[in-house]
Amino acid sequence: MSEGTVRSRRKVRTGRVVSDKMDKTVVVEVERLTEHPVFGRRIRKTTRFKAHDETNQAKVGDLVEIVEVRPLSRDKRWRVAQIVAANKG
Repeated sequence: MSEGTVRSRRKVRTGRVVSDKMDKTVVVEVERLTEHPVFGRRIRKTTRFKAHDETNQAKVGDLVEIVEVRPLSRDKRWRVAQIVAANKG
């Protein structure tokens, strides 16, 4: 590998904040579409991630981008990179 090449890209996901009750932590629900193995129909599946939010800026309903980082606690392996769209309500 040369000097300027990137070794690894961090995983990035976009999802909606469903809980902000913890200090410096938000729960982000990421939705994805998969195909049913037998019937072939598209299924909506959701995964919940705990993400570190240093400034406590993300609120419930906000659309956020999270990035994979080293383990910060037993459950937290993600960090809020940016708030894509704030909830207007």
